Amino acid sequence: MFHHQHPYGKFIPKGAKKLIVGTLPPPRFTTGELKEGDVDFCYGSRDGLLWPILNKLFDLDLKFENTAEAVLQRKEFLNREKIGICDVVESSRRDKIDASDLGMQYPELRDMISILRENKNVETLLFTGGNSKNGPEYFFRRHLKDSYPDIKLKFISKEVPRIHQFLLDGRLINTVSLTAPSGSANRAVGGMDLYKKMKKQNPEFNTIDFRVLQYKGYF
Repeated sequence: MFHHQHPYGKFIPKGAKKLIVGTLPPPRFTTGELKEGDVDFCYGSRDGLLWPILNKLFDLDLKFENTAEAVLQRKEFLNREKIGICDVVESSRRDKIDASDLGMQYPELRDMISILRENKNVETLLFTGGNSKNGPEYFFRRHLKDSYPDIKLKFISKEVPRIHQFLLDGRLINTVSLTAPSGSANRAVGGMDLYKKMKKQNPEFNTIDFRVLQYKGYF
C-alpha cells in the first residue's frame, strides 16, 4: 500500500487573512517524479486549474514550469495578497497510486484548529471542493467532529459555492466551498444552469472562465 505523504507544509504569510484548503497533490509530488509543466509547489500539477484561474483573475503572468522562478512567483503573490495555503490532509494510504480523492484510505489530518489559533488574522477558509466524500470540506467536518466537537459549522448559504461560519475563541471564521479547480469537476460545472446560460450567451465562455467569476468574489 502506497503511503501518500503530503510533500509541502503549510505556507501562511504573516498576517494572512485567507487560507486555501485542499487535500493532497498527486502522488508524483510525493515521489518527486514531476512531469514537464509541473511546478514544485502547492497546487503545482500541470493538470490542476487553481493557478491558471488565479493567473487569469489577477493577471499574474505566471510561469508554468518546474523552475525556482515559477515557485517564487507563486510565493510572492501569496505574500502580497495575504493568502495562505494549508491542506487539511497530512497523509493517507492508497491501494492504487493515483490522485483520486476517493482512493484515500486511513487519512491523517492536520490540526487545522491549532493552525488557526496560531494565525489569528485568518478569517476565511477557501475549500478547493465541497462536502463530497474525501473532499476538503468533508475532512474539515470530520476533524471538527473527532477533535473539536464543540465547534459547529453554521449554514450561511446553500448556493454554490456553499458558505458556512463557525466561532473559534469568539472569532468568526467563514468557510467557502469553491467549485473544485480540477478537470474532473468540469462535468459538474457544465451541468450548472448558470453555466449553461452564460455559455449560451457567449459560446467561447468555458469552465475556467466560470470559475474565475466564482473565485473573484472570494479572493
